[in-house]
Amino acid sequence: MDTKELIKKVKRIEIKTKGLSTQIFSGEYHSAFKGRGMAFSEVREYANGDEIRTIDWNVTARFNDPYVKVFEEERELTVILLIDLSGSSDFGTLEKTKREMITEIAAVLGFSAMSNNDKIGAVFFTDKVEKFISPGKGRSHVLRIVRELIEFQPEHHGTNIKEALRFFTNTVKKRSIAFLISDFDDHGFDDSIKIVNRKHDLIALRVHDKAEKELPKLGFLKIEDPETKKWKWVNTFSSNVRQKYADAYVRRENEILEKLRKSGVDSANIATNESYVKPLMQLFKKRV
Repeated sequence: MDTKELIKKVKRIEIKTKGLSTQIFSGEYHSAFKGRGMAFSEVREYANGDEIRTIDWNVTARFNDPYVKVFEEERELTVILLIDLSGSSDFGTLEKTKREMITEIAAVLGFSAMSNNDKIGAVFFTDKVEKFISPGKGRSHVLRIVRELIEFQPEHHGTNIKEALRFFTNTVKKRSIAFLISDFDDHGFDDSIKIVNRKHDLIALRVHDKAEKELPKLGFLKIEDPETKKWKWVNTFSSNVRQKYADAYVRRENEILEKLRKSGVDSANIATNESYVKPLMQLFKKRV
């Protein structure tokens, strides 16, 4: 992709996702993700209804009138996007590939964090950590993450969620909000996800394509596994084959959801052919 085309693509994503984050997500984001605690703001005179425990006795004694301490929520948070860029992220049969959907979701979360003056960083991973973007603030930093997502070419094709989570916990020491954005083709993340969620606030966003759920009736298809690069022929005319395919998807889906539930991780499912607005809004509101 040449520079002009890249700039145009970044700009289109910014216009769409920045508007959504400002008009729709900003309030829900602020409510769903709390600050680190309460910080002292100022002292003012006591008023009816103020709690006695907030009285500043030193100032009260000095002025011979009751004064109270006022506290405000410490809003600044660190948000880390753990983004799966394995081979399967390039799959898509309808409006978008999974990677294109992931890029838009990352942009929405980035601009939502920006509007709340939070820091945002990113970990790009396959079956190894491919790139780490340290947390930073501001529009230019969010656009850097979006630009990198559009043009980055990973070295590997597989998926290792456990390795991404291990890198995250070893690298980011401060308690953070972490969005794990993946299709969750790799299921070996049970213990890792529990450990991370104890230290950080971890949220799972599963991006999937309709064709992964239902095999289309198109005759004999030569299908490539995007991660292993292996090919095989599949008879999609066979109702038995299509049913087994659908059943396997449901089993995988239930397995993933059960693992996330047991780990106490909030999650949302997002399809490439649908809007991500509703599932993200539901996720945010559920956390309030």
